[in-house]
Amino acid sequence: MTVPGRDRARRLADRAPAPAVLARWGLGAMLLAAGVHKLLDPAAWAVYVTDWLAPWLVVAPVAFMLANGALEVGFAALLFADRGTAFAALVAAGSLTATIAYLAVVWATTGQFGDVIARDIGLAGLALAVLVDALRAE
Repeated sequence: MTVPGRDRARRLADRAPAPAVLARWGLGAMLLAAGVHKLLDPAAWAVYVTDWLAPWLVVAPVAFMLANGALEVGFAALLFADRGTAFAALVAAGSLTATIAYLAVVWATTGQFGDVIARDIGLAGLALAVLVDALRAE
């Protein structure tokens, strides 16, 4: 028995870019979207900076988000251009892992941001996959 549409789906998959390219583009798109949004509305992202974390930042939370947004746009550009891919993916994986650890503390103490942790775990996995692929290609 055949599944309707399976042959068509296979033909589409055969013409699609390699999974590693799709992963790199997906990570780049996420960084671009997050970075642009941070540049346009940094206050929306500053809510993730809790009262006990703010004194540890060298700059105000909104300024921190603006700087972070600019960097994310730059790393997205590297990923789309497939230049410095390992470095960009390493930074993304490290940033997401640190964010997960920080938000886990916030979630454990306040119950906030559990949904963001769940999403960021998947994104960290994506960043690691892009990193591993880039390192293997070198």
